Amino acid sequence: MAARDRLTKNQLRVLEKLEASSGPLSAYMLLDQLRDQGFRAPLQVYRALDGLMNAGFVHRLESMNAFVACSEPHDHSHRMIAFAICDKCGQVSEFSDEVIGEQLDAWVGSTGFAAKRAVIEFRGTCAKCAALAA
Repeated sequence: MAARDRLTKNQLRVLEKLEASSGPLSAYMLLDQLRDQGFRAPLQVYRALDGLMNAGFVHRLESMNAFVACSEPHDHSHRMIAFAICDKCGQVSEFSDEVIGEQLDAWVGSTGFAAKRAVIEFRGTCAKCAALAA
């Protein structure tokens, strides 16, 4: 993960909003929250998000077209990240396992497919929401 002190002013503002959020945020939600800090166009948010994703600070949740701050201090070079997303409260838990990533790479590679990255998303109910429902 790159150092925070190398982030641009816009990247830092977007990252701070994502870190303070209790759930994933879309680019347009971020734009709404950052208007009072000088953000005027979606392109400003998307540029900041691209830089943050490339630096390993932010992940895109494909199924939701939304973004979350990286919650795990891990090396992103292994290319496999999984998320558990609660459909009730929106909580997102991030998981990464090098061994599982290598097994998935071998499995997919055995078909001749050359994967660049893998994002796995589990949708369901978190333990807290399940306990409240019980």
